[in-house]
Amino acid sequence: MKIIIVNVFTLFLLLSCSNSIVTSLSAKQQLKQVILTAEIFHQNSNPFNKAEIGGNNARLPDLSPKKFAQDNRKLAEIYHTLLSIDDDELTTKQQINKAVLTYSIKNELDDYRYKAHYIPLTAESGFHVWISKISRQVKMVSEQDFIDYLARLKALPKYFDQQMAWMDKGIASGITQPQVVLQGFEKSIKAFIKEDVTQSGYYQPFKQLPDYFSTTLKNKLRQQAKKALTHYVMPSYQKYYHYMVTRYQPNARQNIAATSLPNGLDFYKNRVAYYTTLPMSIDEVHQLGLNEVARIHEQMQIIIKQVGFKGSFAQFIQFLRNDPQFYAKTPRDLLKEASYIAKKMDGKLPSLFKILPRKPYGIAPVPANIAPKYTTGRYSPPQRNDQAGSYWVNTYRLDRRPLYVLPALTLHEAVPGHHLQGSLASEMKNVPAFRNETYISAFGEGWGLYAEYLGVEAGIYETPYQEFGRLTYEMWRACRLVVDTGMHAKGWSRQRAIDYLASNTALSLHNVNTEIDRYISWPAQALSYKIGELTIKRLRRKAEQALGSQFDLREFHDQILKNGSMPLSSLEKVINKYIEQKRVKVSV
Repeated sequence: MKIIIVNVFTLFLLLSCSNSIVTSLSAKQQLKQVILTAEIFHQNSNPFNKAEIGGNNARLPDLSPKKFAQDNRKLAEIYHTLLSIDDDELTTKQQINKAVLTYSIKNELDDYRYKAHYIPLTAESGFHVWISKISRQVKMVSEQDFIDYLARLKALPKYFDQQMAWMDKGIASGITQPQVVLQGFEKSIKAFIKEDVTQSGYYQPFKQLPDYFSTTLKNKLRQQAKKALTHYVMPSYQKYYHYMVTRYQPNARQNIAATSLPNGLDFYKNRVAYYTTLPMSIDEVHQLGLNEVARIHEQMQIIIKQVGFKGSFAQFIQFLRNDPQFYAKTPRDLLKEASYIAKKMDGKLPSLFKILPRKPYGIAPVPANIAPKYTTGRYSPPQRNDQAGSYWVNTYRLDRRPLYVLPALTLHEAVPGHHLQGSLASEMKNVPAFRNETYISAFGEGWGLYAEYLGVEAGIYETPYQEFGRLTYEMWRACRLVVDTGMHAKGWSRQRAIDYLASNTALSLHNVNTEIDRYISWPAQALSYKIGELTIKRLRRKAEQALGSQFDLREFHDQILKNGSMPLSSLEKVINKYIEQKRVKVSV
């Protein structure tokens, strides 16, 4: 209780102190205070950020206009104070702290300015899916834990109403998802509506109540849960389903381009800067994509020749998409193959890294309620410290999940990709708490794509078809640079983008369609992968050339990952300093 009082007082003091007081401190002291201010602000701004039995654990976020405006004003004060701090007076670690915090807070301010809260959904998911994770955010061990959880269930109607109120503002101002990407979206809402509420994911915590609870208490909690689900949860999803079908989808915008939104060109440029973390123009990104597509296409032709295929590139792609040898017969078979690849890579990790994370991971299917419009696979990080990470594999439509891309997918999402990178970040010591949790897409997705390439050096790709699958995944990311900028800024139609991706990769046509809709609904995120990967590869070549025989690949990888997620410009500084220090050490 005392700690909370001190924190709130400190926050008030730091936000209200005059510029003369702040600037009288050294740069290091200023940064320390601003970080403390930002961390307290984020702890207090959202109940999910600070566990509190009988308090925050019983609440859902307040999405009111007043709360949003208050938070934005406080963040702006923190941001401008942060910008005033002189980098030259900071250590390397402090410079990273500042760069990461600046990047994160700027995005929160930009989201508010461009009204991202008007669109709380993408083509593949939305707030109705994200909020369902409350059943896993708190480890429920006491009666109060379950009472708190029941309170959250009862708060869902207000939460849903607030989200729909923002979506109404979006309709009124022309800030919605495009209508074309919302086809079938209502099915993901309907999947949560259960006639038997005990089949709902929200009921899951009540199926295995602690053994030390009395029978009377167990029965009481289960009855309360059924009542809450019947009277609060299911009506919330039913109302949202009706709203989506009768109100939102019919009134969503027709144009797919981000530049068709109010202040659209400025917004898309902002998203390009955010997702690349580099000062690249739209035209530069588009041309880089075209260059990469041409380069990777040449490598693909070598594989086609190697396997002795006599037809054209298009015919080879058709062969890969339709031959039964490339597809699993059952969901279990697909999961088993993914598990085999992951375990094989586990055994290679010591040859590539000196430091490995303690946190394990598992492999599971993409949840059925979101699988139809979901991407082919994804890493789902743990919600609590007593949980493992999860590598999700999409088992919906097995005839659209080719096995030849599974090695690349597994390396990207599990190890040495997102699980390894994210777990190492979460386990960093002696850093501000936000550094353990921050995820910067250009860094994380760039590492994920680089991790696919590491499979070549680790001997993971066992057949030419699997190597072609890796190239198809690299081509997929190169095409993203072309189709994302094409659709959002260069007048490309959805069909043109689909045709471009389908003709240049061996992705299934189902996957092509869901991916293009993802890029439409999530402007510029698709740019992160290739930009990040090319940066990491360039930095590796730079280190190899500078250090020669002293270059240690395991050491280089540790240098990339040891500081967690950061903008690519900061990563370049880290590697430059590593090279410089290594040279000095060798010369001594």
